[in-house]
Amino acid sequence: MGSNHSNIDEILAEDMHHWYNKFMKESPSGLITLFELKAILGLQGLNPDAASYVEQIFCTFDMDGDGYIDFVEYIAAISLLLKGEINQKLKWYFKLFDQDGNGKIDRDELETIFSAIQDITRNKNIDPEDIVSLIFEKVDVHGEGELTLEEFIDGAKDHPDIMEILRNLMDLTPVLVIIINGRN
Repeated sequence: MGSNHSNIDEILAEDMHHWYNKFMKESPSGLITLFELKAILGLQGLNPDAASYVEQIFCTFDMDGDGYIDFVEYIAAISLLLKGEINQKLKWYFKLFDQDGNGKIDRDELETIFSAIQDITRNKNIDPEDIVSLIFEKVDVHGEGELTLEEFIDGAKDHPDIMEILRNLMDLTPVLVIIINGRN
């Protein structure tokens, strides 16, 4: 993955053959395991919350649940991150946040994810508890302490400040740059 791109826009211009070559160079078996993903991204030795977050990301991209990311899943993930529409991204965020898979996200799930993101990115500008309080204050219209997919999407889209927080926290551009250029 030695190509040097100056920005993410250039990545969009890559053809499928080029993406396939990058994928196969990184994973000659044609499948990426969770362990390999962590190695590719240089994410070994994470605290338990951060490790759980990386595993959750892996599981959301492992669409068939077989324990591997194959080329089709890889391309789908990159396409979502680079070109996905806001509803698609919000659905993906929701799936990522819903750690127990019950179709709802609660304060603890969000706080755990946001803390894990901060541990990985080393960006601790905003307290995760403050972010979660803001989201639930503005989005949990029924005051149930849980958000359904519909509430989450509608609430996030209705509040530009929440969209901006999610956009900043969930920006996986650095991950894509590592995938494209390799870790130095």
